[in-house]
Amino acid sequence: MRTTPNLFPKFMPAVCQLSLSQIDDPRAAPHLLLDREVVGGREIEMVYAPFDHVNRKARLVIVGLTPGKQQAANALRAAHAALKAGLSNDEAAERAKVFASFSGPMRANLVSMLDSVGIARWLRLDTTASLWAQDAQLIQFTSALRYPVFVDGQNWSGSPDMIKNASMRRWLEVYTGSELALLDDAVFVPLGSKVAAGLRHLAALGAISTDRILDGLPHPSGANAERIAYFIGSKPADRLSTKTNPVMIDAARAMLCDKVSKLRL
Repeated sequence: MRTTPNLFPKFMPAVCQLSLSQIDDPRAAPHLLLDREVVGGREIEMVYAPFDHVNRKARLVIVGLTPGKQQAANALRAAHAALKAGLSNDEAAERAKVFASFSGPMRANLVSMLDSVGIARWLRLDTTASLWAQDAQLIQFTSALRYPVFVDGQNWSGSPDMIKNASMRRWLEVYTGSELALLDDAVFVPLGSKVAAGLRHLAALGAISTDRILDGLPHPSGANAERIAYFIGSKPADRLSTKTNPVMIDAARAMLCDKVSKLRL
């Protein structure tokens, strides 16, 4: 049976011993450090947080860039509480990942876009909002760089490039590549062009199939509010600012709708 690295058992004692301040800032806990290097004068760190759980029944995989500091803290807090309550490693890991995966306006934006291109219809759901509730068995949340990455102490936002940087490329391939290779029946939705490039790299290595990558969604962050509004049809083209290119969005949406229409459950 194929597997993917699971670091939760190794780090479980450290997670149990975390102080509240270390949970809020995982970089303050030296025993959570996974890797560190300095490239071009920039310090790059990968820190452990419990994002190991893999839902092998998933049909849809949402792939972000990397867990940020807040997301990492949420996952650590949930795992810490679960372990203290006596839950098993597997239960604690699953609870941590689900608790930390997309909340608030970002989740609402993501649901609206997924529904608009037919993902709910493909999964035979009324709305993809139920993937965070009673239909959670159908979804997997992950990141191009599975564990939190920081550059000069800040959340990594795509620079340095993860394909060009040797350490990041290795993290992409070893952790996320092996994880996605387990999900034979799933399709992958990358959030942003950097993530899409990472998935295409994995496809070139044979970890996943290119035709299972559903790229083209605007990133669901609030900073993309206008692009999202146009994508889901709630704002007309004649009211868009010059920062938004409706032709590109139309092309991406048409391509996505066509790919989704050809999916089989």
